[in-house]
Amino acid sequence: MWNSMRKKTLFNKTKRLIKVIYLKLFRINDSPLKIALGFGLGVFIGVMPGIGPVIALLLAFLFRVNRASALLGSILFNTWVGLIALLLSIKIGSAVMGLNYIDVYDGWNGLIKNFKWEKLFEVSVYDVLIPIGIGYLIIAFIFAVVASVIVYMIAKQIRFKKMKAMINKTIYHSHKLKI
Repeated sequence: MWNSMRKKTLFNKTKRLIKVIYLKLFRINDSPLKIALGFGLGVFIGVMPGIGPVIALLLAFLFRVNRASALLGSILFNTWVGLIALLLSIKIGSAVMGLNYIDVYDGWNGLIKNFKWEKLFEVSVYDVLIPIGIGYLIIAFIFAVVASVIVYMIAKQIRFKKMKAMINKTIYHSHKLKI
């Protein structure tokens, strides 16, 4: 009994979270393009490790895209994509640089398990950190482009429906007045 109640509350909380994100993102009073570009920028920053929402806001301000959607994209992807992005970045970065991903993965694990600042200088930057960085850049770019396109299409559709509703309402009221 408790398990089914917990599932219902988890489902309701998830549903409510999705609705809040939807409302916050698509009720922004800005062009669909600026909303989408801001969200994509936030996603790019969110995927990159060690870079947070503050940087997303700063870059959104500099590039003159929507700051609220950049912040939202950064927070959403910073929280949920970390481990997946690390594993993908090791594989992709290794492939781009022609290295064995298992060697890069082992080098990363060795660096993390016994972390000391001095070890950063002992580990070959070329063999571990650069492939992972390149992988992160590629993954962040792909996620950002996909997220931007999806948000742009949804925002355009919502704006189109709003405009259509306003036109229909205007036509209805103008016919009503003529009679």
